[in-house]
Formats: sequence, structure tokens, C-alpha cells
Amino acid sequence: MAAKEATEMSKSTKIVAGGAAIGIVLLILLPFPFWANLLIVLGIPTAAYLALDPSQRRRLRRVGRKEIGR
Repeated sequence: MAAKEATEMSKSTKIVAGGAAIGIVLLILLPFPFWANLLIVLGIPTAAYLALDPSQRRRLRRVGRKEIGR
């Protein structure tokens, strides 16, 4: 199996980048106050993390530590 080039993006990376770009544009264009935008940006990932069961949270933390080399 040939290694991917460093400049090639995976499908999931493209989806994440597109979602982030759309999110930033919407935060600028929609007339929400700053605190509401901050609540949306921080609240949605927090709620998603808390919705995981304990075994999924452990696996997520373990994978995160492996990626940063611990």
C-alpha cells in the first residue's frame, strides 16, 4: 500500500475544514451577540463529549494521548 502524500487531504479532513469555514462565516453573518456565539462554539462539542458513555470517553482520551506522543 503506497503512503499518501503529505499534501493530500482525506475526505473527513475536507468535511471538517468545510464545516469550520461555514461555521466561521455564519458566526460573522448572523446577528447573534458574542456570548451566544461563544456558547455555540464551546457548548456543542462539550455536549457531544458528555453524550458519550464512559468507555467511549476513555477510548477518545487514549487515542488523543497516542496522537500527541504520550
